[in-house]
Amino acid sequence: MIVRNKPWLAMAAVAALSLGAVACTDAEQAQAEQDAAEAGQQIEEGAAELGERIESGAMEAARGVENLAGDAAEELEENQREAAAEGRDGAVNPETGERVE
Repeated sequence: MIVRNKPWLAMAAVAALSLGAVACTDAEQAQAEQDAAEAGQQIEEGAAELGERIESGAMEAARGVENLAGDAAEELEENQREAAAEGRDGAVNPETGERVE
């Protein structure tokens, strides 16, 4: 999974806040506040997208682990089935749960 951060979002927020700090007139202050709001919205959208990508990757990883575990369980059951059929001590028949002694 490739996660691409958007550093320009953080830079936009910093720039907008910096503009607000140095604004002198009411018009400049209003524009700085608007810029900061827009930057905040972009950051929020970027964070939501990143969260979705992380969640999607975690879901895919969980499915992979689940599939791998299922495959391993099937193979182990087959091995135990064969061992029980051969009468090997300690083997457990997966259908009955009975241990060969």
